[in-house]
Amino acid sequence: MGRWRPPPEKSTALITRAGHDRLKAELDELWRVKRPEVVKALAAAAAEGDRSENAEYTYRKKQLGEIDRRVRYLSKRVPALRVVDTAPSDPQAVFFGATVEVEHVVSGDSQRYRIVGPDETDAKLGHISIDSPLARAMLKKRPDDEFEAQLPGGPQRYVIVDVAYGD
Repeated sequence: MGRWRPPPEKSTALITRAGHDRLKAELDELWRVKRPEVVKALAAAAAEGDRSENAEYTYRKKQLGEIDRRVRYLSKRVPALRVVDTAPSDPQAVFFGATVEVEHVVSGDSQRYRIVGPDETDAKLGHISIDSPLARAMLKKRPDDEFEAQLPGGPQRYVIVDVAYGD
C-alpha cells in the first residue's frame, strides 16, 4: 500500500475574530520562540558526535519537522481565512458565529453549541464547525423550528430553543 492519500475536502474559510487571533498567536509563538529553541537544542545534539545512535538528535529532528509542518500550514491558512465579526442582519436566525440551544425531540435533552470555523472547533466548549452535519442542518432556522440532522449514529430530530450572537 502506498503512502498517497487523497486530499481532504476543502473546509470553509470562515473564522471568528478570537479564533483568528489565536491562530496568529500560535504561528508567532512557533516561529519566534519554539523553533529557535529546538534549532539550538538540535545543534547541541548534533555536536555530540555519532548521530545514528543519538536519541536527542533524532527527537529534535522530529520535533523540528512537526513545528515546520504546522508553521507551513498556518502560513498558508491564516491569510486565506475570512474573519466574521459582525452579527447577521437577522439575529433570530442561525448563522455563522451563533450560539444555539437545541433540544432533542425524542429524549428532551438540551445542548448548547456555538457555530465556528473548522480551524477553531472544540468539543469541550461546545464549538462545532460550520461544516459539521448538525451545523449545516440548523443554518437559517429560528427558535421553535424543528429540523433533522444526518449524524453518524443516524438521523436525529431537534428543535431550536434559543439563538444568540456574541461571546
